[in-house]
Amino acid sequence: MRLLLCLELFVMLVLANGAPVVAAGLFKVHWSAPVDGGRLWKDGRPILGESKTWRGVVSGSLACGLFSMATGLGFVFGGVFGLFGLAGDMLSSFIKRRLGLASSARAVALDQIPEALLPMLLAMWWLPVSVWGVIVVVVLFTLSNIFASPVLYRLGIRRQPH
Repeated sequence: MRLLLCLELFVMLVLANGAPVVAAGLFKVHWSAPVDGGRLWKDGRPILGESKTWRGVVSGSLACGLFSMATGLGFVFGGVFGLFGLAGDMLSSFIKRRLGLASSARAVALDQIPEALLPMLLAMWWLPVSVWGVIVVVVLFTLSNIFASPVLYRLGIRRQPH
C-alpha cells in the first residue's frame, strides 16, 4: 500500500471521529437528535445513547467526503468511508450499553477498533489497500486515539480524558 494512501485513510478516520466533536461545539443543541431516537433496548438501556447524533453522522461523513474529494479519492468514497467509521462507533456504543457501561466509560480496543476496522475493510475492497495496510492503519489509529485522548482532554477539546 502506498504510504500516502495510508496517511490519507488515517486522516479520514480522525476526521470521522473529530468532526462530530467540532460540530457539537459549534452547533451546541442544534441538530442534536440522537440516532436511536432516545429508544431503549430490551434490557432497558439506551440502544446507543444521546451522544450518537444525526449531526455527528452528517458532519463526520461530510468531512471525510470533502477531504477524500480534495485528495482525489472521490467524495462518494469518503462519505461512505465516514459512514462506515461512524457505524463502527455506533456498534461499539451498542455493545458498551449491553455490557452496562456508560457512554463515557473507557473500553480500550472496543472504543477504537470497530470504528477503524469497518471503514478500512471498505477501503481494502474499494482501493488498492492490502490486509497489512488495514492492520497498520487500524493499529496506528487505535494507539493514537489512546495516547492523544488525555492531551485533547487537557486542551479542553474532549470531555473525558479517554
